Amino acid sequence: MRLARDIRALVVAAVVMAGCAPACAAAPAPPAIAAASDLSFALGEIAAGFARDRGDRVNLVFGSSGVLTRQIRDGAPFELFLSADETFVDQLAAAGLTRGRGTPYALGRIVLFAPAGSPLAPADGLDGLGRLINGGHAGRFAIANPEHAPYGRAAEAALRAHGLWEAVSPHLVLGENVSQAAQFATAGNTVGGIIAYSLVLAPPLKDRGTYALIPAGEHPPLRQQMVLLKRAGAVADRFYRYLQEPGARVILQRFGFALPD
Repeated sequence: MRLARDIRALVVAAVVMAGCAPACAAAPAPPAIAAASDLSFALGEIAAGFARDRGDRVNLVFGSSGVLTRQIRDGAPFELFLSADETFVDQLAAAGLTRGRGTPYALGRIVLFAPAGSPLAPADGLDGLGRLINGGHAGRFAIANPEHAPYGRAAEAALRAHGLWEAVSPHLVLGENVSQAAQFATAGNTVGGIIAYSLVLAPPLKDRGTYALIPAGEHPPLRQQMVLLKRAGAVADRFYRYLQEPGARVILQRFGFALPD
C-alpha cells in the first residue's frame, strides 16, 4: 500500500545523510530508535533535520508501543524509546531498563476518518457511525489493536463512551499498530476508522478522505513519553536532547501533537 511504502521510505531516509563520505561505511552503526507508529512521519522529518543540523544519523523502527516494550524487555538493541503511552515507559523504568523515567514529549489525538466514497460522514461524529450500524450500512471499521496499541485503547474508549463498542465489534478490522489501522481505513474496503491525528495530517493521507477530531474528553489522554534505554550511546543522547529543542517541537505541533508544559 502507498502509505506503507511511504513509511518504509521515511525509515530509509532517516538513516541516510546527504553528502556522506566513503568513510561513513566504516563509521559505527547509527543507534536504533524505537518509536510509536503515530510518529511515522513527524519523527522521520525530525531525524532528517538532526542529520542535517548535527551530522548524526539514527535508525527509526516504528511499531505499537506495547510490542516495542516487549521487544525491549526481550533484549532488542534499542537505545531510545518514544512511547505513545507513558505507562509503557513506567514499566520499563520499573524493570531497570532505562536511564531514569524520561520526559513527556507530546499529547496525541485521535480522529474519525472516512475514505473517499464512504457513507460515513466524520462531521457527524461517532453518533453518525452508530446510525450506519443501526441502519445495516456499516462495513468494516479499522482501529489499532487495543491489546498493545495506545491509539487502539483510545479508540475503544471513545466507542464505549458512545455506547457503540458491542455494536461495532463484529465490524472491526484491527491493525497491529495505528499506522496499519490507517492503511486499512484508506484501503477502500472499510467505511473508515479511528486513527491518529498525526497520520491524517501527513501528505499520504491528506487527500484520501475526510476526518474529524474526536473530543479529548471521550478517551484517556494519550500522554506520550520518551526515555533513554540503558544501552544508549552518545548519538542517542544527542537525539533525545534534540527532540526537546524548539525546531523538533514545531514539527510535532505541525503534525497535530499538543506539547506538554
